[in-house]
Amino acid sequence: MRADAKANHDRLLAVAGTVITEHGSEASMRDIARRAGVGLATLQRHFPTRESLLEALLRTNFDELTARAAQVEAANAPDEALLLWLRDFIKACTNYRGVVTAMVHAIEDPESALHSSCVAMRGSGARLLARAQEAGEARTDLDGADLFALVSSLVWLSDQPGQETRAEHLFEVVMSAVVTTPSRT
Repeated sequence: MRADAKANHDRLLAVAGTVITEHGSEASMRDIARRAGVGLATLQRHFPTRESLLEALLRTNFDELTARAAQVEAANAPDEALLLWLRDFIKACTNYRGVVTAMVHAIEDPESALHSSCVAMRGSGARLLARAQEAGEARTDLDGADLFALVSSLVWLSDQPGQETRAEHLFEVVMSAVVTTPSRT
């Protein structure tokens, strides 16, 4: 990629991240292009669809969450690792309003550009849950899909105006039902 094209690509991603943080995943592609100082055609050359733009933004976050799971697993007790990673998951997903729907669709659609990153990320959470279960520190009647659904609902709640404090409280309530040892986080 030429240097100017790479600069446009990087600027578009940075601006898209800001706009999607402000206006959600359905933010105007025109607004993103305008705020990046390029034409809509330039945006569409780099990211022909909204999904391709979201994929470029989110893939990095999801891959970082997958790597983060290994870090917290190596450095913490099973229950602590699970709780730390779930907090990171929620924080990363609430950076971009409206992303939960895109994630859920991507996990179910093998053709989605986000599919492999989402599946790997969900698998990381499932691995942390299984480790906590094996240590007797988490309920055994949940699997990775259940855990993903629970925390995705907390991300969705965090996206709702005025519900941020309620989402934090409900995280504690839900996690006290998932993790069977007192929270150390």
